[in-house]
Amino acid sequence: MTDITTPLPRPSLRLPVRGEPFERASLDAITGLDRVSSATACAKLHGLGVTRSFVEGPRPLQPGQRIVGSAITLQFMPQREDLASGLGQEYVERHTALWAVMETVQPGDVLVIQAYGSQFSGCIGDILARYFQRKGGVGIVVDGRIRDSGRIRDLGLPVWSTGVTPHYASQSELFPWAYDVPVAVGGALCLPGDLVVADDDGPVIIPQAMAGEVVDSARDHEEWEVFSRHRLDEGARLSDYYPLTPDTREEYESWRSARAFAR
Repeated sequence: MTDITTPLPRPSLRLPVRGEPFERASLDAITGLDRVSSATACAKLHGLGVTRSFVEGPRPLQPGQRIVGSAITLQFMPQREDLASGLGQEYVERHTALWAVMETVQPGDVLVIQAYGSQFSGCIGDILARYFQRKGGVGIVVDGRIRDSGRIRDLGLPVWSTGVTPHYASQSELFPWAYDVPVAVGGALCLPGDLVVADDDGPVIIPQAMAGEVVDSARDHEEWEVFSRHRLDEGARLSDYYPLTPDTREEYESWRSARAFAR
């Protein structure tokens, strides 16, 4: 019979794992997306050939909030007692990727966390959320749960998660394993430096290299939707103005030119 008090042999793997250096999204890219909704970003990416950009599952802790920022990433992995577990209580976490990624935060960052939709791991709590916010982080997207939700809500820090739990991060089945690595969140891939747009419709991941195309396409889309709403409110037919027909497109171009001249 095995003696469970005997220390398990430990593989020669050093934690936390850190990925390769990366470049954050530019301020111009972030600013360009400032007025683009997640719905529009998702639709435009689909038209450009990226069909899985929506992070399914996480919902806003506080409705009405919105973020745009450059992604930094944190990856949880299943616990295995010979490598990493929460048996040492939360004090062990200060030596994990969860603490390490916090020291990399820069203004404009969005922390994107892979947690497999876990119902029992509180990936972020009040103290870490405060520290993240103080360093200039603009929001957090968690494919899993958070703890201290009331205090985080009081902070005003925008957070998207699948729910709440009283557990700390490594109390259950997961462990903060790696940072600055690709992560899978809600069925979408997020690379460090990708852009994140999140609002009441949920988070969307925009590949950094495609941000300019999305901005150009989305700007026109958002503008003609303003025009279409205006015409529909005046009693126009839906089929004429959503989407625009060739004739109403010409009408829109004239309307847009007149607005630009009036400015």
